[in-house]
Amino acid sequence: MTEPTDLAGVPGVIPYVDNHSGLRRLLTIDISSHRQAAVFVPLASIDGRQYVVSWGAITFEIPADRNVHVSVHLQTNYSSSSSMATPFASIVLGPHPGPVRLATQFTNAEGSLLPVG
Repeated sequence: MTEPTDLAGVPGVIPYVDNHSGLRRLLTIDISSHRQAAVFVPLASIDGRQYVVSWGAITFEIPADRNVHVSVHLQTNYSSSSSMATPFASIVLGPHPGPVRLATQFTNAEGSLLPVG
């Protein structure tokens, strides 16, 4: 586990911005390119706070001493795609001292966030 201030200065890490003074760890999400990547933009949410992110590996600082809700969904603004389902995946990570890596897997409107390694 890492003290809260240890991760705040790490380049490329999105800091945990909600009120939490406990220990923290790193979460990396590998967001694989969707078959219709030109239509969708990926959005990741940590405890309900949404981030517009890019395809590939994204690293977040998250609490290590409590549950954390993580979700990824693909958003589209194309009006011609109004009947198209927007894929999503969600998981609740339990408390744990070490870093975690998840990978997305989308099939139509359903998806999964699976542990890697």
